[in-house]
Amino acid sequence: MSSIDLVDTSKPAHPVAPVQLRNVVRQFGEQRVIDGLDLDIAPGEFVALLGASGSGKTTLLRSLAGLDSIDSGQLRVPKARAAVFQEPRLMPWKRAWKNVILGLHIPNAKGRAVQALTEVGLAHRLEAYPATLSGGEAQRVALARGLVREPKLLLLDEPFAALDALTRIRMHRLIIDLWRKHTPAVLLVTHDVDEAILLADRVIVLANGKIAEQLTIDLPRARDSGQEGFQAIRTRLLKLLGVEAVEPAAQVVEPARPLPDNSTRRFAHG
Repeated sequence: MSSIDLVDTSKPAHPVAPVQLRNVVRQFGEQRVIDGLDLDIAPGEFVALLGASGSGKTTLLRSLAGLDSIDSGQLRVPKARAAVFQEPRLMPWKRAWKNVILGLHIPNAKGRAVQALTEVGLAHRLEAYPATLSGGEAQRVALARGLVREPKLLLLDEPFAALDALTRIRMHRLIIDLWRKHTPAVLLVTHDVDEAILLADRVIVLANGKIAEQLTIDLPRARDSGQEGFQAIRTRLLKLLGVEAVEPAAQVVEPARPLPDNSTRRFAHG
């Protein structure tokens, strides 16, 4: 038997973790994609979820978003939640600000949309149609659409995967800034180990629908891939995912070249 509990976490009576899963099972035919999963996500915690394809990451996120049911167990999530996916999923016939408040019936809707788009750096693109937006701009609109709902749980399903390296760095900075300002609990599904370490408080490795390992990321913010301790965590996570990190001695070393001031070494501040 399954139980899904939608909780208004804005009320003082509910100071507990906004996300709680107890023995959650989701299966398709005979295959258990989520197999007796227990998980808590604390208020304001940023959690990254790693795992091979088919490990149950997206199924779990869809269940938390209310887009997929569970077969048994107990699942507790906030009523106020929003999801951002790899594809921005914007309505092509609606301008940017109208996409932000799509399906939302609130006072001063346009004002709220303008505020949200300003927060993501798109105050100058309010009237733009999706076809005229770059990939990064379209994802910013999708992010604004999530934030305008003031979620207590923000679900991110590989939202930066299709972006180029520089745009991705900018989006990492932006998501950390917005997370610190709005303080939702965040669950980020990603295949990118570096991204998980840069952004998350805790990284969970999922395998066969179960938690295989979880690591607290206690590196100080701002983070970058060159700081002390980063590579050790990266190596451990890669090993858990079945990937052996290349030892420095085995790498081909090319002659050093001077880097420009705007080097694209990956980092995220906070």
